[in-house]
Amino acid sequence: MALDRFSAQAAQYARYRIDYPAELYAWLLPQVPNQLRAWDCATGNGQVAAVLAQYFREVEATDLSSNQLAQAPQLPNVHYQVATAEHTPFPDEYFDLITVAQAVHWFEPEAYHREVRRVAGPGTVLAEWGYGLGLTGQPELDALIRRFHDDTVGPYWDANRWHVLDEYARLPFPFARVRRARFAVRKQWSAAWYLDYLRTWSAVANYARQHAGADAVLLVADELIMRWGVGEREIVFPVFARAGVV
Repeated sequence: MALDRFSAQAAQYARYRIDYPAELYAWLLPQVPNQLRAWDCATGNGQVAAVLAQYFREVEATDLSSNQLAQAPQLPNVHYQVATAEHTPFPDEYFDLITVAQAVHWFEPEAYHREVRRVAGPGTVLAEWGYGLGLTGQPELDALIRRFHDDTVGPYWDANRWHVLDEYARLPFPFARVRRARFAVRKQWSAAWYLDYLRTWSAVANYARQHAGADAVLLVADELIMRWGVGEREIVFPVFARAGVV
């Protein structure tokens, strides 16, 4: 992860990005025989680390962005520090679980896997997951959201983004006893909240950098508000996950 793409919108990211369903952790944690130490890699604002802290004696949480880490909850058994996925300060054979949520597509795979193997203890589980575009189920509104994603800010996505859309199918996962699962995150959001969620996208941040700070979300805001209507709508985010033994 050579570039920091999320520091500028760290506060928005902490507020408007989704968390992950209890069903995901219920699927993952029984696969981990020992629950002493976990590493949440690319922790962002620490939402996964905070959940793992309920189950593990010690959680190490790393991220490239100090601004993101500043948004994380302070817990007695969670230690946050700035580090990349490919180079960490941890001892060899240290962890029982390694997690990466919505970030592995930014990593350099060979170096990342080398570091995972170095810090993994016997039987360590590596779990990676991500989520796709949140949609409403209303055809015209979803078509508008897709046009904004694919066309309006499409040229401003880093190439790595497309790994999320195909659920990491082209990203290697050379580990044993691989398991896969899918979940759904359902939110009740207003149009204003959804527009602020769009502002957390890296493509929107890239657009602003290339257009003197302009807000790409304003290009879709009026029509989205009109089609959304008054009040909240259900938004469904598809979550995909994979786990294996290192």
